[in-house]
Amino acid sequence: MRPPALALQLKRDPLGARDEHLCQTVEREIPRPRALTPERRGYMRLAHPTCLILAVAVVLPAHATPPPLPTRVTILYDAFGGRAGLTRDWGFAALVEYNGKRILFDTGNNADLFAKNVRALGIDLRTVDFVVISHRHGDHTAGLNYLLTVNPGVKIYAPKEGFGVFGAALPGTFYRSDSALPSRMRYFDGHPPAELTFGTAWPAAHFVWVDSVTEVAPGVSIIPTVSQKPGTLELRELSLALRTPSGLILLVGCSHPGIETIVDASTRVADHVYLILGGLHLVITPDAEIERVATALHDHWHVDRIGPGHCTGEPAFATLQRVFAAQYVYAGLGSTIDVP
Repeated sequence: MRPPALALQLKRDPLGARDEHLCQTVEREIPRPRALTPERRGYMRLAHPTCLILAVAVVLPAHATPPPLPTRVTILYDAFGGRAGLTRDWGFAALVEYNGKRILFDTGNNADLFAKNVRALGIDLRTVDFVVISHRHGDHTAGLNYLLTVNPGVKIYAPKEGFGVFGAALPGTFYRSDSALPSRMRYFDGHPPAELTFGTAWPAAHFVWVDSVTEVAPGVSIIPTVSQKPGTLELRELSLALRTPSGLILLVGCSHPGIETIVDASTRVADHVYLILGGLHLVITPDAEIERVATALHDHWHVDRIGPGHCTGEPAFATLQRVFAAQYVYAGLGSTIDVP
């Protein structure tokens, strides 16, 4: 006689606290269909239902946990850096990936070169959540012409200025009037609109003007400052602040108002700056002032780390590297800086 078939059964933990992933066999005689074996009975092997479930679980892959989203800053545009396949040029741009957001900070000096570097780095600007433009200078804005061809509806935060290149709006009564004049000598015949809007070099862009500290995403704020320096008097500049467990990470475009002014303004978001990335505008500054600024950032403002770029200047690179020592972060074109 043919020996009985064996079926699998789940073995129970002696204490009844859990199921072991072990199966033991029990005998169960199952007749084969008569149509297949009319002259004799056969035996079939039957598995315990729980073991079948376990087998299916092994065969069918479970839904994998998605990898954590990156938290980093990638330098897309600058005049120094050794990464192959990228083109150096004067200007600045960086991609920030933080708290699930992809943020473009500035767009460089040349739209074609910006596009070339972005493609070389494998970055898809269609997935950018929003853009921050630090200030109106062309070496930070020219790449908007490329960006708007691939992501035309993206929100762009820009400094609020009276007659700036990002457009503006003022009350229709912002000017002094003289009702004694005949209507043909008066603006709008003496009946101005409630609001006057002013043009921009990018009329199709979705600009949002910023003139106060604004949280634009969880843990992400924009900090405006105004330059009081000769040559850039009254220029408005935006810096980007990322709130991390180690302190703020500040991205600065050119620091025309002064990097200490920006660090001071950042205390409205958090009381400690962990890392500064970007241009510090010390490119033509005398050595003594560079030394003073570097020492102040390290000793007075207690900035932990610094990754200077763009218009910081070569002498300032050297001084900051000496002052910050191991906490100096190289941030040339193509560099990726991890965010804590």
